[in-house]
Amino acid sequence: MGVLVTGGAGFIGSHMVLELLDAGEDVVVLDNLSTGFRWAVPDGAQFVEGDIGDQALVRRLLKDNAIDAIVHFAGSIVVPESVADPLGYYLNNTCKSRALIASAVEGNIPHFIFSSTAAVYGMPKQNPVDEDAVLEPISPYGTSKLMTELMLRDTAIAHDLRYVALRYFNVAGADPKGRSGQSTKRATHLIKVACEAVLGKRPHLEVFGTDYPTPDGTCIRDYIHVTDLARAHLDALRYLRAGGKSEVLNCGYGDGFSVLDVIGSVKRVAQNDFPVRLAERRPGDPAAIVAKAGRIGEVFGWKPRLNDLDTIVGHALAWEKRLKDYRAAS
Repeated sequence: MGVLVTGGAGFIGSHMVLELLDAGEDVVVLDNLSTGFRWAVPDGAQFVEGDIGDQALVRRLLKDNAIDAIVHFAGSIVVPESVADPLGYYLNNTCKSRALIASAVEGNIPHFIFSSTAAVYGMPKQNPVDEDAVLEPISPYGTSKLMTELMLRDTAIAHDLRYVALRYFNVAGADPKGRSGQSTKRATHLIKVACEAVLGKRPHLEVFGTDYPTPDGTCIRDYIHVTDLARAHLDALRYLRAGGKSEVLNCGYGDGFSVLDVIGSVKRVAQNDFPVRLAERRPGDPAAIVAKAGRIGEVFGWKPRLNDLDTIVGHALAWEKRLKDYRAAS
């Protein structure tokens, strides 16, 4: 049987493809290359350029490749951008996910793994936040992902479809073997931006808000290594194939680091300094959000292997140094 990975030419999706290929799976990648890169799809995976909203294309891929599972990463992910363009986010993240789920039902696909987000929690009243916390997203990005979770929940009741939705916290790092990493131009991910700044690819790094109710006044986040996250998806796939029931699970480490903590880690790992400027808060950013992350281990045995901030930064920095070679070859 095969696995369809939507958004498999992007940051997290390309790491998932690596994990699947390493595990001996047959992989089909569907990506419209709006933010992904053709060269990021590893050899061994079949690549198809196209949109998840194209139901005729998706139906054909499911049938022709004997797909038994969909791992769904395709979507838009920038919180401030979603505030400026809510309808674009509801189209890309919600309406097209609805089309993909419908294709899965029509194709009798039994297993579905969804890339959700901690943004569904909004501004949690307490940290760490567990899966039973009140869901009050404060951005269209978070709402668009929550709507897809709800569609999966209701579809699983009505049809023979079981799913795992993984609520990511802040994903960073790169493949430890140097095969993939965060490659998006004009990225907004803090560790990516800091690595660009320390290497001179940006003139400076901006800290958005220094007056939050946190120990140093900057936002606190739970950073998870992208390879650990990909392994969590692989564990979820094995869990569903073994007959596991549908689940919604946090995917983080349970450790919170402030923006200034991350900047310090990048400077320490790179052994270099870079300019930092203070700026106003961005819309849609909670002061702090950290995972209560025990349930995922209880459900299917996932254990992090790379849960160290300097390790995450070190892999991200190594990838950033290699990235110009990949772009030159593409």
